[in-house]
Amino acid sequence: MKSYYKELNVDEIKLDMENPRIAKFIEMYDKDTLNSEQIALALGSGVEESNNQTSYSSLYNSIKTNRGIIHPIVVNHQIDGSYVVIEGNTRVQIYKEFKENNIDGDWNTIPSIVYENLSESEIHAIRLQSHLVGPREWDPYSKAKYLNYLSNEENLPMSQVIDFCGGKKTEIVKLINAYKDMEKYYRPLLDADDEFDQRDFSKFLELQNGSVKEALLAKFSLGDFAKWVINGNVDTAINVRRLPEILRNEEATKILLKTNIKTALEKVIVDKPEYKDISGVSIEQLCVELIKRMNDMPFQEYNSIRNGSNPIKDNLIDLRGNIDIFVEDINKD
Repeated sequence: MKSYYKELNVDEIKLDMENPRIAKFIEMYDKDTLNSEQIALALGSGVEESNNQTSYSSLYNSIKTNRGIIHPIVVNHQIDGSYVVIEGNTRVQIYKEFKENNIDGDWNTIPSIVYENLSESEIHAIRLQSHLVGPREWDPYSKAKYLNYLSNEENLPMSQVIDFCGGKKTEIVKLINAYKDMEKYYRPLLDADDEFDQRDFSKFLELQNGSVKEALLAKFSLGDFAKWVINGNVDTAINVRRLPEILRNEEATKILLKTNIKTALEKVIVDKPEYKDISGVSIEQLCVELIKRMNDMPFQEYNSIRNGSNPIKDNLIDLRGNIDIFVEDINKD
């Protein structure tokens, strides 16, 4: 993909209405009648200050103070002659606002990297590189929405989506599955679209880890989980990982349904059997000893664990889930 630098007239530039961070908000409006205020709201909503994200207001003030941008936007020069933003919607909208409101400075043109007549596949590649593995990441829900669109609506091969995102297959599959679960079971329970809280997406994402969903579906449904999220029974995303422990304990499960995971965990902790204190043993020593014990396990004991329903089997299932999550975290780029 060849590109070139150009100072583009902001009036000639069209915003990318397919950008997931905008799309999730403008779906409630008519694209043809969108005004500047609605677009600004869409761009500014839900963007939090963090190490990887810059809020709409802080970017607005920075551009105003510095009388321009440092990093050029990226646009596609389409065959009909129009320029459509691929990366830089927020900056373009700010320039348009400054020009419209006669803010002191030159807001007629904006620094741009221009590509000529890119294919859909090439546009997807740039978006994904900029926002899924780049320095200006979308929020997790927007990532998942876009990945689901590419995989299930554009029908791009999963191998191609994985290549775009740097080969993180497990993470991509979890994002897509969490998005589908949330849309299918959570959204229909709401009375209105403006009640949809994308921050709850992290709870559905944690549900995809290890044996958590397996433990849930053994007794309940994904619809039940969605109700718990809405009603506050699922208090924090990180606590979703502890559901298997709670759901194995009948009393703790009743507490969960009446209150929340945090309160139910207190029951699980109280009911834990007493063990010799091994808190001073290193993780390395625990791993070595566990591997040794499993390799040396008598067949009769192995068969008892395999065919029976007992705490050892349950603990091993929990251990597998937590190890899967931990190993995945430490192996991230």
